Formats: sequence, C-alpha cells, structure tokens
Amino acid sequence: MFSFLEKAIIGMSLLRMLSGSIEIIVAFLILKSNSIEKALVLNTSLALVGPIILILTTTIGLFGIAEKISFAKIIWIFSGVACILYGIKSN
Repeated sequence: MFSFLEKAIIGMSLLRMLSGSIEIIVAFLILKSNSIEKALVLNTSLALVGPIILILTTTIGLFGIAEKISFAKIIWIFSGVACILYGIKSN
C-alpha cells in the first residue's frame, strides 16, 4: 500500500499523527484531571511538543529534497523556521 510513497512523506506523516495523538491524549487527561492547575501543566507540556514536531518534520522534508535545492536555500528555510519559533516564543 505504501510502496509508492517516499520515505520522507511517510516519516513526516507519522510524526504528525504522533503529534495529533499526543494532543488528543492530553485533551482527555485535562478532562480527567478536572483541575485548572493540572490542566495548565498538561497544556504547557504541549508547548514543547509542537516546535519539536515542526523542526523534525521540516528536517525530514529538507533531507528528502536536499539533492533538488541548494545549500543556501536550506539555510534560508532553517532561518525561516527559527524566525517563526522566535516570534512565537517572544513577548
């Protein structure tokens, strides 16, 4: 079934499925805890998962197309991701 898909596509989609599953599990844990303090801790822990998944999927994608684009463009892409992460995390 997956023989026609590239390895990079499979890796990226599996990481996104993992990320979504973690989000759903945490949502149920928040409901189960029924505590605002615990819910905030669980929600804050998700702040680590999102950027990590973003970086990993971007890296896999770039390795998948590395032979098709120049090194300078790869640097620009990583710089763009870094700017996104900085913009999200800064006050």
